[in-house]
Amino acid sequence: MTYLQAVILGLVQGLAEFLPISSSGHLALLENFFGIKESDMLFLTVMMHFGTLIAVFIVFWKDIWELLQELVLTIKDLCTGKGLRLNERPVRKLGVMIIVACIPTAIIGVLFGDIFEGLYSKPIAIAIMLICTAILLILAETYGGGDRTITNLNFRNSIFVGIVQGIAIIPGISRSGSTLFASLLCKLDREFAVKFVFLISIPTILGSLILELPDGIEAGVSGSEWGPVIVGVLVSFLSGLFAIKVMLKVVTNRKLKYFSYYLFVVAAAVIIYSLVK
Repeated sequence: MTYLQAVILGLVQGLAEFLPISSSGHLALLENFFGIKESDMLFLTVMMHFGTLIAVFIVFWKDIWELLQELVLTIKDLCTGKGLRLNERPVRKLGVMIIVACIPTAIIGVLFGDIFEGLYSKPIAIAIMLICTAILLILAETYGGGDRTITNLNFRNSIFVGIVQGIAIIPGISRSGSTLFASLLCKLDREFAVKFVFLISIPTILGSLILELPDGIEAGVSGSEWGPVIVGVLVSFLSGLFAIKVMLKVVTNRKLKYFSYYLFVVAAAVIIYSLVK
């Protein structure tokens, strides 16, 4: 793998992980375009997930710190018989809702991950999923959004968002885009919705990193490829930071439709290219 390829892949991973355009779909398309075998870039993919995970931690470190502190207090309350007291402690309720949302995501990933893996080598299928993501963004922008925050968020909402996030293991379905669609459809406040979406991405990305790490280590990386790997991870981290900042503004300013236009164009280009090559 060349340094240029590593930069491109890192840039795509960082941007597409958080912008609603599907990182898995774009990476799969690039693999086909560059003629790179999935096994040859498995270690890089795992490490780029690490780069984007660090980006989330940096942007939301205050929220994460509050959640960790509340976790300690929750354990204390449970041990002293005070119970969860979710309605009294919003941060605690947010932590519980994050866990609840990630449960169906994990179940879907375990049960159907191998089934959808075969789509990574099918550009037209990915293009169709990109179109589905574009439609979800239009629906979210047209019908979604409200004034509900953590006070009004319930278990049903969290489970629904988690199921949608699980479906996003399909390449071409954007995780951030689909979960934003689900969150806004639940009439969540836009600012809170985007924060919730990014916070539930932490255990999701971390889980993916843990599951893929053994295979990535087994696939290995030669000494000559460490340079491109480091560059790819650094680029994914920096572009991830940028993408998160952009999304925080885009969602609140109701600009999601512009990403749908982009996805329609990419999908059309992929379909045309696949049919004429």
